[in-house]
Amino acid sequence: MKEVVDRYSGRVVFVSENFGESKLAERFGVTRYPAVFVGEVLVARPRDFGFFATGETSGRYTPWRDPASHERFTQDLARMIDMALGGRMKDLRRERGGDDAAANDAAGPASLPELNLGDLAGGPLLRADFAGRVVVVEFWASWCPPCRSTLGWLGTLAGRHGDDLAVVALAMESDEAQVREVAASSPSVRWAIATPATALAFGDVIAVPTLFVFDRSGRTAFVSYGAPPDLHARAGAVIESLLEEAER
Repeated sequence: MKEVVDRYSGRVVFVSENFGESKLAERFGVTRYPAVFVGEVLVARPRDFGFFATGETSGRYTPWRDPASHERFTQDLARMIDMALGGRMKDLRRERGGDDAAANDAAGPASLPELNLGDLAGGPLLRADFAGRVVVVEFWASWCPPCRSTLGWLGTLAGRHGDDLAVVALAMESDEAQVREVAASSPSVRWAIATPATALAFGDVIAVPTLFVFDRSGRTAFVSYGAPPDLHARAGAVIESLLEEAER
């Protein structure tokens, strides 16, 4: 990246940040690296380099050890920097899927994807299980402290609304024993361990927590990446509204 930036003779500055101390990483809920930004647009993610999971080879710049992958990345990065310098930030945001809360709320799959997972109880976890219900899907990880708060809140919601609301918690890159320990505290939630294919089906999930809300028809109603302070309030308002619609 620095080699590409150096080509611009001082017009572009290269900044390296620890994601644990980065405001941009906090804004996007980034908890894995590398994540590459041009301005405030997230242009490359861990999965692009094949660093999402062991054996992952479907990223744009994989296999990363191949010099041809390096060349593809440097060409893409230079092109995106040129877009930014040329005043085309809107085009860059559109190409990379948006970079603010409003864009994130509208991102993700158009409808609830097929899950094709086994849950922690040993049974199948399928999209058909949730037909006619409001569905919340939370991607989380055992090493993510903000996830615990959201999972506790979702467990309370699931217990309160019964069959009207389905809550699915999908653990990413987590030890199964730790996942089972957390799951024991919320029996109203359906628990499973996500695969890379699951994350891709939901729109290339790279951050935890990532929360999706789907209406009773399976359409996407809300998406949030990371753990903003108002997450529970915003997501809760959407969930309650969807539940109330069915009652009217």
